[in-house]
Amino acid sequence: MIIQSVRFARLSVPLHTPFKTALRTVTHIDDLVLIIDTRCGRRGYGSAPSTPVITGDTHQSILSVIEQVLQHQLIGQHIQDINRLCDDLAAAVVGNYSAKAACEIALYDLWSQSLGVPLYQALGGHQSELKTDVTISVDSIDKMLSDCDRAMSNGFDVLKIKIGNELEQDIKRVQAIAAHVDSKASLRLDVNQGWDAKQSVRALQAIESQGIVLELVEQPVPAHDIDGLCYISERVQSKIMADESAFSAKQVLTLLARGAVDIINIKLMKSGGLSRAIRIGEVAATYDCPCMIGCMLEGSIAVSAAAHLAAAKTRQISLIDLDGPALGQYDPIQGGATFSGPVISLNQTAGLGIAAIDGLIELADGVWQ
Repeated sequence: MIIQSVRFARLSVPLHTPFKTALRTVTHIDDLVLIIDTRCGRRGYGSAPSTPVITGDTHQSILSVIEQVLQHQLIGQHIQDINRLCDDLAAAVVGNYSAKAACEIALYDLWSQSLGVPLYQALGGHQSELKTDVTISVDSIDKMLSDCDRAMSNGFDVLKIKIGNELEQDIKRVQAIAAHVDSKASLRLDVNQGWDAKQSVRALQAIESQGIVLELVEQPVPAHDIDGLCYISERVQSKIMADESAFSAKQVLTLLARGAVDIINIKLMKSGGLSRAIRIGEVAATYDCPCMIGCMLEGSIAVSAAAHLAAAKTRQISLIDLDGPALGQYDPIQGGATFSGPVISLNQTAGLGIAAIDGLIELADGVWQ
């Protein structure tokens, strides 16, 4: 199976409700879709969102670096050389993790198609169903309580609460949500780098003093503040998870060697794709550190790839945060994984199983439109 060409398209899906964090507000899932065609007629799909405040990548930068650099590492190459292809992508350009991730997703889709099995089986897995949490965007307390009710009515019993834009109000938000959901749902907090270390300790101790048990607290301080993560971990009961501080296996090694965090959040768009995500999981495993598989605000192409990875690496990845498709008003992907409330059911067809994509708009001339 030899790679013949690379094409680009755009896919946009409106959200049920605006996605609000300490860093941004988004109303649509907007993905750049990468299509890799082979000489034998097979087609692999990858995708990536624009996340300039997190990865530094925009749709145009992703498109440009694939067109100008990364596709030249792929065209004419045999898909069976998957490890070499991924290594070549990683070495071809510094950074640009989302562009590399989009390429790797399409490559792994084709590679598992060539083996005639779903991606999770090609990666050595056997579990075909996962259960995800769902995100509750930061907002007024009444709106967040209403969003919690809607999520629980849809079957979600793990809620990831976005906070981090105002300390005292954040504490009130968490206390109100904990009282409202009672024991009907577990709570994860995602601060999105919104606090400093002392604020984090103050907020978490105030929350914990009310008897509120949090499953985890994600990235309370800015990504560079490893000392801050250590400071927090030494002073609170809640488990601290690194997200923006953990892009690479090297960063994860530093975090765990210092005892800075208890959990690592793996995201394909941070690591640069599945191959590097697997390495991060292997590093975490040497410290008996659990991992979460997460996503940016992405559609079901990239999220499906992450789900297949999690299903194949259950000993390393025990926490699932793959709610991107569930936040959209509909899923335009036909034939792949299905997302029904908290349940993700992986396809049993080869690769990612994508048969068709509704509303796909092909791009020309290397320009995001």
